Amino acid sequence: MPERRRIRLLPDPLSAPRTPANPGFWRSPVRGARFTAVLGVVLLVGLTLLFVTGLLSYAAYNPDLNRVNDKTPGKGWLGFYLFPWPTGPHWLYRLTQGLHVTVGIVLVPVLLAKLWSVIPRLFALPPARSVGHALERISLLLLVGGALFEFLTGLLNIQLDYLFPGSFYTLHFYGAWVFLAGFVTHTVLKAPQAVRVLRNGIPRGGADTLAAPDPLPATLSRRGALAMVGAGSLLLLITSAGRSFDGPLRRIALLTPRGGTDPGPGPNAFQINKTAAAVRITLADTGENWRLTVRGPAGEFRLSRAELLALEQHTAALPIACVEGWSTSDQQWRGVRLADLAALAGHRDRPPGVFVESLQRSGSFRKAALRDNQVRDGRSLLALEVNGAPLSPDHGYPARIIVPAAPGVLNTKWVETLTFGEL
Repeated sequence: MPERRRIRLLPDPLSAPRTPANPGFWRSPVRGARFTAVLGVVLLVGLTLLFVTGLLSYAAYNPDLNRVNDKTPGKGWLGFYLFPWPTGPHWLYRLTQGLHVTVGIVLVPVLLAKLWSVIPRLFALPPARSVGHALERISLLLLVGGALFEFLTGLLNIQLDYLFPGSFYTLHFYGAWVFLAGFVTHTVLKAPQAVRVLRNGIPRGGADTLAAPDPLPATLSRRGALAMVGAGSLLLLITSAGRSFDGPLRRIALLTPRGGTDPGPGPNAFQINKTAAAVRITLADTGENWRLTVRGPAGEFRLSRAELLALEQHTAALPIACVEGWSTSDQQWRGVRLADLAALAGHRDRPPGVFVESLQRSGSFRKAALRDNQVRDGRSLLALEVNGAPLSPDHGYPARIIVPAAPGVLNTKWVETLTFGEL
């Protein structure tokens, strides 16, 4: 009697219950290794630029100069990259932070498309097939979680919607390092494979592990899907980049609070962040009784606005550029050089840094420290006028700081006290 052989039938993945862990659950014909690789290369370039410009933005605050400049206490060895922020070119921060925010906005469709393209892998079982696979899954957790956190907090900050707990600066700073850990690990593990796919395609006889095993009929090609992602990024670019430019582009910057808003007519008609009313600065604070206090080795001096106007006046053409990514073109500022005020305070040969205090009684950056190179630059002013007219209350009347290449929050408005040499 012939021997019966048992034949073990393996379950068909397409006939198995279609849960997210089953490949047959994902049926889009657009998913594929090449589609994901193209998006990955775009993100590799864009996210690297975001991280570098983010580090430059942090350095621009000179956070190691004084604790009031640093909103990320306890950073420890993460502050190893810091260097004194230069004052030239005068549009430096306008460029670096404008790139940081604009590229971040433009990458949103690319990031979402990339996450959509690889979402089946998030549900793949078993969770880890090897040490290398486990490392890849952990890097994905850090990468995806860190990227979503950074993009979300960044976009909320651009819109001035502080819906997250704690300081934006602290959260965004540490979130960036978590993201970087996942980004570097994932890039090392996956970049060679992405390059091979882009150069040579899927090897003959090889399997496209991202393609659906049972795809639905195609309604859009992969090239068409990439074109849609690109069109979305282009639309975001058009409706956001203008916050850093005057003219028609600014009027169509609909997605940013410093974009299409008309600042009104006149010499002071350019964008601001905080109004005098918002920080409760009143006429009683800035009227005839206002005095600027200047301190240094020579003692303490109290100067009225009229006395400041009687000192030698200088002019500098400088922009205002803020961490939210918006900026103005060069405005014509006029006032007293910080170096001259340092000399008045007793620092004649080599002016040191200065500690600036505002009439503003609450909120971030009502106090700030500036480095000695910033004080010594001849374009650094205690500004009293702008574009040929006195400062408006919203632009810092009776006096404000203006320093080339410095973030807007360090260009303190409604200045009350300057202390030279004690940082």
